[in-house]
Amino acid sequence: MTGISRRSLLYGAVGFSTALAVSACGLHQNRSTVGGSPAQAANVERVIDPSSLEKPNLRVGYVPVNDCAPFAIAQAKGFFYKYGLDVNLNREASWGTSRDGVIFGRLDASPVVSGAVTNARIGAEGARSAPLSAAMTIHRHGNAMTMNPAMWEYGLRPWREYNGNLEEFGRDFRGYFDGLAPERRIWATVLSSAIYEYFIRYMAAAAGIDPLAEFRIIIIPPPQMVTNIRIGAMQAYMVAEPWNTRAIIGNEGVGFTFAHGKEVWRGHPDRVLAVMEDFIEDNPNTYRSLVKAMIEACRYCDDRANREEVAEIISDRAFTGAPPKFTKPALVGNYDYGGFDGHSRLVKLPDSTLFFELPDDLPHPPGDHSTFLWQSQALWLMTQATRWGQIAEFPADAEQKARRAWRTDLYRDIAADMGIECPAEDFKPEPSEVFIDGMAYDPSDPVGYLNGFEIRARRPQRIFLS
Repeated sequence: MTGISRRSLLYGAVGFSTALAVSACGLHQNRSTVGGSPAQAANVERVIDPSSLEKPNLRVGYVPVNDCAPFAIAQAKGFFYKYGLDVNLNREASWGTSRDGVIFGRLDASPVVSGAVTNARIGAEGARSAPLSAAMTIHRHGNAMTMNPAMWEYGLRPWREYNGNLEEFGRDFRGYFDGLAPERRIWATVLSSAIYEYFIRYMAAAAGIDPLAEFRIIIIPPPQMVTNIRIGAMQAYMVAEPWNTRAIIGNEGVGFTFAHGKEVWRGHPDRVLAVMEDFIEDNPNTYRSLVKAMIEACRYCDDRANREEVAEIISDRAFTGAPPKFTKPALVGNYDYGGFDGHSRLVKLPDSTLFFELPDDLPHPPGDHSTFLWQSQALWLMTQATRWGQIAEFPADAEQKARRAWRTDLYRDIAADMGIECPAEDFKPEPSEVFIDGMAYDPSDPVGYLNGFEIRARRPQRIFLS
């Protein structure tokens, strides 16, 4: 392979490894390893002989949020076992350690926030450069923005109550932040140079507010979000569930949900299953087994009849450690936006988390499903890295980088083995109605798309291909 290999990264990262070891000691109590056992799969027939796999024993990461569900299910229901794998699931302290565990070889595979794989390929500011690859998403949606009580008191409300009026929301948003000292104008998210950071900026810019000038974004691990907003370390945050629901029904008075990520871009990819490129090259049969097990787990999680059981399973201390009343809302779809006026804001959101099937009212071509990666969406992530100045220009070889990062070729082949139909194309336009600002995305002209934004880094200078 070309570029940096897993081995060269390991040999060249002595200083980082030392720091990681020290960090691991400090995080030891927050980590757990969930081992696999054939006993868990007593009623599951093994269809792949482990001896046919290059590396049947794997260490796979997960982060204690709702989207660990497919990993927990693949273990509990024997899907890893079915495909010849013995998987130790390793609880990660943050999305940064989840990503870096793969890059530096501590993990064989792990979920990462959308944007982590593509930005590792383009060398975006705040992202670690490495040849990461992914062949599937873990889920779409499943995240939200939480605002603090002071924002409510000022007059801000959940986005759905603005009825699409960006100007009104912009006035409220700007008015609140104008009243804060600069050092208190802080949003938090879980990883730099990734889709949550882009959503915060995108949402603000859609309302006419320059996020580069008006506030800072800091990085905090998901389990620390509620505590930090309670003590005033930030005004708002974006994170995966159940850490938004916990601010509403678990820690009354801490916050309310402003918007789900799907209200910024409906149909967006949230997590992808990351590996190093040389893992795929060195372990092709193992990788196929891993992807098959995860697809089966995603389909199990997607079945509405299983959602309450899934919420119970991930409530185990080894996974989220959150009682089912926190994990269920975004999985079952009965979601409470919260608020401080005594009114109920319980809403049925059947598309709050998408593990496999896509809703009929979400524009998508035949054969599309949640675990299929669109390389056009990888390009969208690169447009946002460019829009916010994390790279100087949009890469001239963006399509080639997307092809190496998001392996639709492998996914189609693996899915075909499982009898799953996939779209024949890798690129699709995103219609205006799926974005909060009504701005359609045409992947055939990413630079034109970028130059159409009024608010972006280095404006009024035009953006070009690098």
